[in-house]
Amino acid sequence: MEHGGSSDSAAARRLGRLASHLLPPTSQMEEVSILRGSNCRAKGAAPGFKVAVLGASGGIGQPLSLLMKMNPLVSVLHLYDVVNTPGVTADISHMNTGAVVRGFLGQPQLENALTGMDLVIIPAGIPRKPGMTRDDLFNINAGIVRTLCEGIAKCCPNAIVNVISNPVNSTVPIAAEVFKKAGTYNPKRLLGVTTLDVVRANTFVGEVLGLDPRDVNVPVVGGHAGVTILPLLSQVNPPCSFTPEEISYLTSRIQNGGTEVVEAKAGAGSATLSMAYAAAKFADACLRGLHGDAGIVECSYVDSQVTELPFFASKVRLGRSGIEEILPLGPLNEFERAGLEKAKKELSESIQKGVSFVNK
Repeated sequence: MEHGGSSDSAAARRLGRLASHLLPPTSQMEEVSILRGSNCRAKGAAPGFKVAVLGASGGIGQPLSLLMKMNPLVSVLHLYDVVNTPGVTADISHMNTGAVVRGFLGQPQLENALTGMDLVIIPAGIPRKPGMTRDDLFNINAGIVRTLCEGIAKCCPNAIVNVISNPVNSTVPIAAEVFKKAGTYNPKRLLGVTTLDVVRANTFVGEVLGLDPRDVNVPVVGGHAGVTILPLLSQVNPPCSFTPEEISYLTSRIQNGGTEVVEAKAGAGSATLSMAYAAAKFADACLRGLHGDAGIVECSYVDSQVTELPFFASKVRLGRSGIEEILPLGPLNEFERAGLEKAKKELSESIQKGVSFVNK
């Protein structure tokens, strides 16, 4: 072997690159020294975005992390949780897709997990158990979201933030208050994920109409719990008409979709798989917006002037700055106008609860 020396150093460089993926560096400086002078081939051909999943070991976090690893727009995927991230990271890192995966375990590693991220997705928190209202979750999940958002304000204040942790009607206002206190609040970059309500609406309406749910688009506005979830069945695409019985059945089923799953799982959890699918779909829309794709419109719970409430879910157009435009509600029928008043009353209380939690 005459070329032993050069092939040895090439092999050493390759091992250095591998080590940098498998053992996340403790500091940015260490990472630079490992990767200096070598183009990291594992990053995939296309430049992409850096995405962090906070709560990556949980019921939503694991399948969501899997789906984000499959997304070609993701070049770096950071998985953070307070338990089990080394295992989840090792498992997902074996997938032969472009994103480089790194795991971060526990509060001391939160800042490393967040530094330099373009998009942060937050499914962290405890799930609903049978008999629990979304409000029972409040104190635990509110504290978790506050801590994570303090980290975001410090380490990646310009990232787009997708909030999944329930109750979303309160956790998005909590995130906003934390960012305001830190002086980093940008309402265009904070989005509550209500996509599961739209996904369910498209599925259930598709069943009633005998259509492929992928061809159905139901705007769902308001909030993300019970009566605050308001499907605008008068605006369904393709245009169609429902009987009063169908409207009542569909509205109720869409509003109670989460409870349907909690009861079916009988103590073994809540909607995690469909939620992960919906979250990945929404994250993909945010990334396509950042990428500069045109005409990306999704429903989301955001800081809004559509109603007199400070936060409201409606259609938003996504782009390079996050939310480019919040679209008007459009014409509502009498049933929907009555539903809107009910939704606003409960939403108002949930928003105030979130704001008070941070300012108490």
